Amino acid sequence: MSPVSVLRGLVLEPSPGFVDRTLTAVGLVDDYAVLDGPAGRWHVSWGPRGVSLVVATEDPAEFARVHAGRVGRPLRAAAGLPVALERALRTQRVPKGLRVELSRLSSFEQAVLAKAREIPRGEIRPYAWVAREIGRPAAVRAVGTALGRNPVPVLIPCHRVVRADGRIGEYVFGSAAKRALLQHEGVDTEELARLAATGVRYLGSDTTAVFCLPSCRDARRIGAAHRVAFRDERAARAARYRPCRHCRPVADSAPPRLTG
Repeated sequence: MSPVSVLRGLVLEPSPGFVDRTLTAVGLVDDYAVLDGPAGRWHVSWGPRGVSLVVATEDPAEFARVHAGRVGRPLRAAAGLPVALERALRTQRVPKGLRVELSRLSSFEQAVLAKAREIPRGEIRPYAWVAREIGRPAAVRAVGTALGRNPVPVLIPCHRVVRADGRIGEYVFGSAAKRALLQHEGVDTEELARLAATGVRYLGSDTTAVFCLPSCRDARRIGAAHRVAFRDERAARAARYRPCRHCRPVADSAPPRLTG
Protein backbone atom coordinates (compact mmCIF):
# COMPACT_ATOMS: atom_id res chain seq x y z
CA MET A 1 0.00 0.00 0.00
CA SER A 2 1.37 3.40 -0.96
CA PRO A 3 1.96 6.14 1.65
CA VAL A 4 -0.75 8.23 -0.01
CA SER A 5 -3.27 5.43 0.40
CA VAL A 6 -2.31 5.06 4.05
CA LEU A 7 -2.82 8.79 4.66
CA ARG A 8 -6.17 8.73 2.90
CA GLY A 9 -7.24 5.93 5.18
CA LEU A 10 -6.54 8.10 8.21
CA VAL A 11 -8.95 10.88 7.09
CA LEU A 12 -12.09 10.88 9.19
CA GLU A 13 -15.43 12.21 8.02
CA PRO A 14 -16.81 14.79 10.48
CA SER A 15 -19.99 13.82 12.26
CA PRO A 16 -23.24 15.45 11.06
CA GLY A 17 -23.48 19.00 12.34
CA PHE A 18 -19.81 19.15 13.38
CA VAL A 19 -19.01 22.17 11.18
CA ASP A 20 -22.05 24.12 12.38
CA ARG A 21 -21.29 23.31 16.03
CA THR A 22 -17.69 24.45 15.59
CA LEU A 23 -18.63 27.71 13.90
CA THR A 24 -21.22 28.41 16.57
CA ALA A 25 -18.71 27.70 19.33
CA VAL A 26 -16.33 30.36 17.96
CA GLY A 27 -19.09 32.92 17.42
CA LEU A 28 -19.43 32.56 13.64
CA VAL A 29 -23.19 32.22 13.69
CA ASP A 30 -26.08 34.35 12.46
CA ASP A 31 -29.13 35.13 14.55
CA TYR A 32 -32.41 35.54 12.74
CA ALA A 33 -35.94 36.73 13.41
CA VAL A 34 -39.15 37.38 11.49
CA LEU A 35 -40.73 40.77 10.88
CA ASP A 36 -44.09 41.67 9.39
CA GLY A 37 -42.92 44.73 7.48
CA PRO A 38 -44.61 47.36 5.34
CA ALA A 39 -44.63 45.01 2.34
CA GLY A 40 -44.95 41.47 3.63
CA ARG A 41 -43.23 39.06 6.00
CA TRP A 42 -39.44 39.18 6.08
CA HIS A 43 -36.90 36.80 7.54
CA VAL A 44 -33.83 38.76 8.64
CA SER A 45 -30.41 37.51 9.75
CA TRP A 46 -27.48 39.32 11.30
CA GLY A 47 -24.06 38.21 12.44
CA PRO A 48 -20.53 39.31 13.33
CA ARG A 49 -20.18 41.50 10.21
CA GLY A 50 -23.60 43.13 10.30
CA VAL A 51 -26.98 42.36 8.74
CA SER A 52 -26.41 39.49 6.33
CA LEU A 53 -29.74 38.74 4.65
CA VAL A 54 -33.32 39.96 4.24
CA VAL A 55 -35.68 37.58 2.45
CA ALA A 56 -39.40 38.01 1.80
CA THR A 57 -40.84 34.61 2.66
CA GLU A 58 -43.39 32.97 4.94
CA ASP A 59 -41.34 29.75 5.03
CA PRO A 60 -38.44 29.41 7.54
CA ALA A 61 -37.10 26.43 5.60
CA GLU A 62 -36.87 28.49 2.42
CA PHE A 63 -35.04 31.22 4.31
CA ALA A 64 -32.61 28.64 5.71
CA ARG A 65 -31.89 27.33 2.20
CA VAL A 66 -31.24 30.83 0.83
CA HIS A 67 -29.08 31.70 3.83
CA ALA A 68 -27.02 28.53 3.46
CA GLY A 69 -26.35 29.32 -0.19
CA ARG A 70 -25.58 33.02 0.20
CA VAL A 71 -24.05 33.31 3.68
CA GLY A 72 -23.02 29.81 4.73
CA ARG A 73 -22.97 30.28 8.49
CA PRO A 74 -25.17 28.43 10.98
CA LEU A 75 -28.51 30.04 11.90
CA ARG A 76 -29.85 30.55 15.40
CA ALA A 77 -33.37 31.78 16.14
CA ALA A 78 -33.55 34.97 18.19
CA ALA A 79 -36.41 36.28 20.30
CA GLY A 80 -36.66 39.35 18.08
CA LEU A 81 -34.76 41.86 16.01
CA PRO A 82 -32.37 44.39 17.56
CA VAL A 83 -34.30 47.61 18.16
CA ALA A 84 -32.32 49.74 15.68
CA LEU A 85 -32.61 47.11 12.95
CA GLU A 86 -36.35 46.67 13.43
CA ARG A 87 -36.88 50.44 13.35
CA ALA A 88 -34.83 50.74 10.15
CA LEU A 89 -36.87 48.04 8.41
CA ARG A 90 -40.23 49.40 9.55
CA THR A 91 -39.54 53.04 8.71
CA GLN A 92 -37.09 52.60 5.81
CA ARG A 93 -34.90 55.18 7.56
CA VAL A 94 -31.52 53.49 7.84
CA PRO A 95 -28.91 55.02 10.16
CA LYS A 96 -25.42 55.37 8.69
CA GLY A 97 -23.97 53.28 11.49
CA LEU A 98 -26.02 50.20 10.68
CA ARG A 99 -23.59 47.66 9.26
CA VAL A 100 -24.50 45.32 6.40
CA GLU A 101 -22.44 42.44 5.08
CA LEU A 102 -21.49 42.75 1.41
CA SER A 103 -18.14 40.93 1.41
CA ARG A 104 -19.37 38.15 -0.90
CA LEU A 105 -20.20 40.63 -3.67
CA SER A 106 -17.86 41.91 -6.39
CA SER A 107 -16.40 45.41 -6.21
CA PHE A 108 -18.79 46.50 -8.99
CA GLU A 109 -21.80 45.12 -7.12
CA GLN A 110 -20.68 46.83 -3.94
CA ALA A 111 -20.29 50.15 -5.79
CA VAL A 112 -23.82 49.82 -7.21
CA LEU A 113 -25.31 49.10 -3.80
CA ALA A 114 -23.34 51.91 -2.15
CA LYS A 115 -24.79 54.35 -4.68
CA ALA A 116 -28.31 52.98 -4.19
CA ARG A 117 -27.85 53.54 -0.47
CA GLU A 118 -27.40 57.27 -1.17
CA ILE A 119 -30.83 57.71 -2.79
CA PRO A 120 -32.93 59.72 -0.32
CA ARG A 121 -36.01 58.21 1.27
CA GLY A 122 -39.09 59.12 -0.74
CA GLU A 123 -37.18 59.61 -4.02
CA ILE A 124 -36.38 57.38 -6.98
CA ARG A 125 -33.59 57.26 -9.57
CA PRO A 126 -33.26 55.44 -12.92
CA TYR A 127 -30.89 52.51 -13.42
CA ALA A 128 -28.92 54.68 -15.84
CA TRP A 129 -28.46 57.29 -13.11
CA VAL A 130 -26.77 54.70 -10.88
CA ALA A 131 -24.55 53.53 -13.74
CA ARG A 132 -23.51 57.08 -14.57
CA GLU A 133 -22.87 58.04 -10.95
CA ILE A 134 -20.43 55.17 -10.41
CA GLY A 135 -18.57 56.02 -13.61
CA ARG A 136 -19.94 53.13 -15.69
CA PRO A 137 -22.59 54.77 -17.89
CA ALA A 138 -22.76 51.86 -20.34
CA ALA A 139 -23.36 49.27 -17.61
CA VAL A 140 -27.09 49.84 -17.13
CA ARG A 141 -28.03 46.18 -17.52
CA ALA A 142 -25.23 45.13 -15.15
CA VAL A 143 -26.54 47.63 -12.60
CA GLY A 144 -29.91 45.88 -12.70
CA THR A 145 -28.22 42.52 -12.17
CA ALA A 146 -26.21 43.87 -9.23
CA LEU A 147 -29.34 45.30 -7.60
CA GLY A 148 -30.97 41.88 -7.99
CA ARG A 149 -28.14 40.42 -5.90
CA ASN A 150 -28.71 42.85 -3.04
CA PRO A 151 -28.67 40.62 0.09
CA VAL A 152 -30.34 43.22 2.30
CA PRO A 153 -33.25 44.84 0.41
CA VAL A 154 -34.95 47.75 2.20
CA LEU A 155 -31.77 48.47 4.20
CA ILE A 156 -30.04 49.10 0.88
CA PRO A 157 -32.99 50.63 -0.98
CA CYS A 158 -32.84 49.07 -4.42
CA HIS A 159 -36.63 49.61 -4.50
CA ARG A 160 -35.80 53.29 -5.17
CA VAL A 161 -34.23 52.45 -8.55
CA VAL A 162 -36.66 52.41 -11.50
CA ARG A 163 -36.74 52.19 -15.27
CA ALA A 164 -35.52 55.04 -17.46
CA ASP A 165 -39.08 55.91 -18.51
CA GLY A 166 -40.10 56.37 -14.86
CA ARG A 167 -42.08 53.13 -14.56
CA ILE A 168 -41.57 51.11 -11.39
CA GLY A 169 -39.99 48.04 -12.99
CA GLU A 170 -38.88 44.79 -11.36
CA TYR A 171 -37.85 44.13 -7.76
CA VAL A 172 -36.39 41.22 -5.83
CA PHE A 173 -39.56 41.09 -3.64
CA GLY A 174 -41.89 41.69 -6.61
CA SER A 175 -43.24 44.86 -8.20
CA ALA A 176 -46.24 45.06 -5.82
CA ALA A 177 -43.90 45.11 -2.80
CA LYS A 178 -41.74 47.73 -4.54
CA ARG A 179 -44.76 49.97 -5.04
CA ALA A 180 -45.87 49.44 -1.42
CA LEU A 181 -42.42 50.36 -0.07
CA LEU A 182 -42.31 53.53 -2.16
CA GLN A 183 -45.81 54.51 -1.07
CA HIS A 184 -44.81 53.90 2.55
CA GLU A 185 -42.08 56.51 2.00
CA GLY A 186 -44.57 59.01 0.64
CA VAL A 187 -43.87 58.52 -3.07
CA ASP A 188 -46.94 59.25 -5.21
CA THR A 189 -46.59 56.20 -7.45
CA GLU A 190 -49.82 56.98 -9.32
CA GLU A 191 -48.58 60.44 -10.28
CA LEU A 192 -45.22 59.03 -11.36
CA ALA A 193 -47.04 56.43 -13.47
CA ARG A 194 -49.11 59.19 -15.07
CA LEU A 195 -45.99 61.21 -15.90
CA ALA A 196 -44.29 58.11 -17.31
CA ALA A 197 -47.33 57.31 -19.46
CA THR A 198 -47.27 60.82 -20.97
CA GLY A 199 -43.53 60.68 -21.63
CA VAL A 200 -42.52 63.26 -18.99
CA ARG A 201 -38.98 62.64 -17.74
CA TYR A 202 -38.23 65.90 -15.92
CA LEU A 203 -40.08 68.67 -14.09
CA GLY A 204 -38.84 72.25 -14.02
CA SER A 205 -39.71 75.42 -12.13
CA ASP A 206 -40.25 78.57 -14.16
CA THR A 207 -39.16 80.62 -11.13
CA THR A 208 -35.72 79.00 -10.78
CA ALA A 209 -35.15 77.64 -14.32
CA VAL A 210 -34.00 74.34 -12.76
CA PHE A 211 -35.19 70.91 -13.91
CA CYS A 212 -35.32 67.79 -11.75
CA LEU A 213 -36.28 64.16 -11.73
CA PRO A 214 -39.99 64.09 -10.80
CA SER A 215 -39.50 62.57 -7.33
CA CYS A 216 -36.77 65.03 -6.28
CA ARG A 217 -37.58 66.94 -3.10
CA ASP A 218 -37.13 70.18 -5.03
CA ALA A 219 -39.54 69.07 -7.77
CA ARG A 220 -42.19 68.22 -5.18
CA ARG A 221 -42.06 71.81 -3.92
CA ILE A 222 -42.90 73.33 -7.32
CA GLY A 223 -46.41 74.77 -7.32
CA ALA A 224 -48.75 73.68 -10.09
CA ALA A 225 -48.75 77.17 -11.61
CA HIS A 226 -44.96 77.15 -11.95
CA ARG A 227 -44.38 73.52 -13.00
CA VAL A 228 -43.00 72.88 -16.48
CA ALA A 229 -42.87 69.34 -17.89
CA PHE A 230 -40.04 68.17 -20.17
CA ARG A 231 -39.89 65.01 -22.24
CA ASP A 232 -36.10 64.94 -22.36
CA GLU A 233 -32.91 66.82 -21.58
CA ARG A 234 -32.83 68.50 -25.00
CA ALA A 235 -36.19 70.17 -24.37
CA ALA A 236 -35.07 71.39 -20.94
CA ARG A 237 -31.82 72.78 -22.34
CA ALA A 238 -33.63 74.47 -25.22
CA ALA A 239 -35.80 76.27 -22.67
CA ARG A 240 -32.59 77.40 -20.90
CA TYR A 241 -33.17 75.32 -17.79
CA ARG A 242 -30.21 73.95 -15.83
CA PRO A 243 -30.07 70.58 -14.02
CA CYS A 244 -30.79 70.27 -10.30
CA ARG A 245 -27.78 69.90 -8.03
CA HIS A 246 -29.63 67.61 -5.64
CA CYS A 247 -31.03 64.87 -7.89
CA ARG A 248 -28.39 65.35 -10.64
CA PRO A 249 -30.70 64.33 -13.51
CA VAL A 250 -28.17 64.44 -16.37
CA ALA A 251 -24.52 63.70 -17.05
CA ASP A 252 -23.01 67.14 -16.47
CA SER A 253 -24.69 67.36 -13.06
CA ALA A 254 -23.12 64.12 -11.83
CA PRO A 255 -20.02 64.08 -9.61
CA PRO A 256 -16.69 63.66 -11.45
CA ARG A 257 -15.56 60.13 -12.16
CA LEU A 258 -12.92 58.89 -9.73
CA THR A 259 -9.71 57.57 -11.25
CA GLY A 260 -6.64 55.87 -9.92
